[in-house]
Amino acid sequence: MLNIPDYVRQINNIQLITIKKKGMETLKYKVIKSKKQYNEYCAILEDLTSLTTKKKEQNEEIELLSFLIEKWDEEHNSFEESDPVSLLKALMQEHGMLASDLASSLGVSKGLVSDILHYKKGISKEMIRNLAGMFKVSQEAFNRPYKLKVAVNARLKNASVMNTTKALSTQH
Repeated sequence: MLNIPDYVRQINNIQLITIKKKGMETLKYKVIKSKKQYNEYCAILEDLTSLTTKKKEQNEEIELLSFLIEKWDEEHNSFEESDPVSLLKALMQEHGMLASDLASSLGVSKGLVSDILHYKKGISKEMIRNLAGMFKVSQEAFNRPYKLKVAVNARLKNASVMNTTKALSTQH
């Protein structure tokens, strides 16, 4: 066993924060087994990360909760079912963010965020990294192909030609 306080143990390179209770040691955080537990841990993590000054114990809790949440996300990944823009919209709603909030957080213009949310522009690699860090998801969640709605073809109803630029004749 490592020489660290009794509220932290390391097992298989995973630090477990524990609480002593009447001579028994109980885990404060356990492997996530349900969506309810996942949501609780996400809320705790959000509270901890919003603190302006953090003690060593709080930083360790943040690290552990992040690990547990990421592990749950890997095993229960539903990202493949939605395109990156739909995922972004869902995450924004879940975090109570507006497009202007996202623009401020990413340091980009509101117009760029609007274009992305309306499928007019793609998400840059730098934005993918920032979004993944901000929402605590893997970069792969945002780094997948999806169709853009090109203004030239916006009037076409067939989605399979949305990304093509076809010269249409104006002659009748």
